Amino acid sequence: MYGETFAGVYDRLMGDVDYPAWAGLYAALFREAGLAPVRVMDCACGTGGMTLALSALGYRMTGADRSARMLSVAAEKARRRGIAIPFALQDMRSIAAHRPMDAIVCACDGVNYLLSDEDARRFFVSARDALRPGGGLFFDVSSAYKLEHILGNNCFGDDLDDLAFLWRNGYNTARRILTMDLTFFTRGADGRYGASRETHAQRAREAGEIASMLEECGYGGVRAFGGMSLDPPAPNDERIHFIALRED
Repeated sequence: MYGETFAGVYDRLMGDVDYPAWAGLYAALFREAGLAPVRVMDCACGTGGMTLALSALGYRMTGADRSARMLSVAAEKARRRGIAIPFALQDMRSIAAHRPMDAIVCACDGVNYLLSDEDARRFFVSARDALRPGGGLFFDVSSAYKLEHILGNNCFGDDLDDLAFLWRNGYNTARRILTMDLTFFTRGADGRYGASRETHAQRAREAGEIASMLEECGYGGVRAFGGMSLDPPAPNDERIHFIALRED
């Protein structure tokens, strides 16, 4: 689970993400799947960036995440905008919806954080059960190429005035696990900086592996798209989007 510090600085770290454009891509994926969803759940929604962007496109959103602190930030952002969005404290491996969803979205690496294939299958089955017949699961992953060759065994950092961070990565080729050690330095009211540290891990999977798992879990119409496009994945794409439809 994300710690208190990460939830508090997440939006600063993601400041260059164009959520409206990304939400527009998800809307295009809905159309590509032949769906016009009304009720949409944003699973592993974090601080609600995608939830709010999809809400602005007219979808009736529900947000779900297992971090209470992340959800608190998301709910406050929605409140400030005068948008009524329910946010639920839920683990993505055991989704519960009051009524079937037309679509479920999981953006920005949520599936990468499911390190075991068992956990990934639990999410896929749980999402399928929360969808109406014919509904769709839409999600993206950081590609295996990105985790191993772009992020793996590299170090990143930045100084953002009252926030600085170091991001040290290690990639285990045998396990296909990227471990990310994050150290944050945040400036307090007295001008002094305090340090906090978190460790995150993500699993690399090839697009074909994911597609096979989805089909095993009762989905049809499974398709993958490379980058931020509707083109087939290319070997060096850093992000891959998926469509999977509930079959009954």
